Amino acid sequence: MGDGGIRAAKVFTIPRSLRSLLIPGPQVRGTGGTRLEHPASMDGLPCTSSGVGARLQSIEMADTLYLSLWYPNLRLAALPEKLSAVLGVFASHGGEAGVYSATVWPIDWTETPIFQRVWGRGAKTAGQGAEPRAAVEESMELLHDDYAYEFQIGWSLWELDFQEAGPSTPSSLRSGSAQDDSGLRGLDPRWVREPRLVRVTGFGPLFDEGTYEQDGHIRIDFGSDTPFLAEEADLDSVGARHVEENVRQLVELTGAVEKASGATARLLWSELGESLAQRLAARLGVRN
Repeated sequence: MGDGGIRAAKVFTIPRSLRSLLIPGPQVRGTGGTRLEHPASMDGLPCTSSGVGARLQSIEMADTLYLSLWYPNLRLAALPEKLSAVLGVFASHGGEAGVYSATVWPIDWTETPIFQRVWGRGAKTAGQGAEPRAAVEESMELLHDDYAYEFQIGWSLWELDFQEAGPSTPSSLRSGSAQDDSGLRGLDPRWVREPRLVRVTGFGPLFDEGTYEQDGHIRIDFGSDTPFLAEEADLDSVGARHVEENVRQLVELTGAVEKASGATARLLWSELGESLAQRLAARLGVRN
C-alpha cells in the first residue's frame, strides 16, 4: 500500500503487545470452501420474543477482523461458561453490559436458525439487552454437537463520520482533490464514538464439519477493520490518536477475554490473511 497523500503528524510506536498479537491469519482460510461466509442479516427468521421485528444490523466490510480462541480438551458442557466469560468482558472495555441478540445455527451456516432472540441494546427501557449469563443459559438450554451459538453485543470505537461541508467550513478542512476518487468531495470528516455489533460464536465440535479446529472453540467477529486503519481519510494528530485508542482498546479486550475465559491459544486474523500490525505501520508511516 502506498503512502502518497498520507500525513502522519505524530510518531506512533506499535506496542509490543500489538506486535505479538496481530499476526497474519492462516493461508488455508478463504480457500476451498465457504466457512467464512456468514449471513449479513436475519430478516424473516423465527423469533422467540413476540413482536420483535428488528433487523440485526451488520457492518459492510472490505476486510473483516476475527479473534479465535481455543481451550484444551474442551467439552461441550463447558462451552456456555466460556461464552459467558467472554461476553462479560466487553462492558469493561468499551462494550455494552447487555447482549443484544442470540441465534442458534444447526449443522452449518446454510441451514435456517432454529432459535433467535432479540433483547435490544443500550436503553434503560424494555430493550436494554440481556445479562450475558442469562442470555447464554436461555440460548444453550439444549446442547448439540453440531450447533453453533451466536451472540451479538455492542462495542464502541472511534470512527470517521463524513458530513456535508457547510458554507462556513474553511476550505483547508474540506475534502479536496486527494479524496476526489473516493467520492467524498464536499464532505467533512469528524471522529465520533460509534457502537457496532460484534458477533461472539461458540462452536459445537461437529458444526460445519469441525470448523472449530480452524476458527476456534469461540470466534469473535469484530466486523470491519476500518477503525484501526482509517484508510479512507488523511490522518492528522487527532485521527492518529483515535486510531491509537482503538488499537489499544482491541489489545486490552483481547487480553481480558483470554484471561477471563482461560483460553490457551488465540489468533487475531483477517479474512484476507494480512497482518493488521504491518498494515497499521504502513498506514501511519511509522517505525514498528
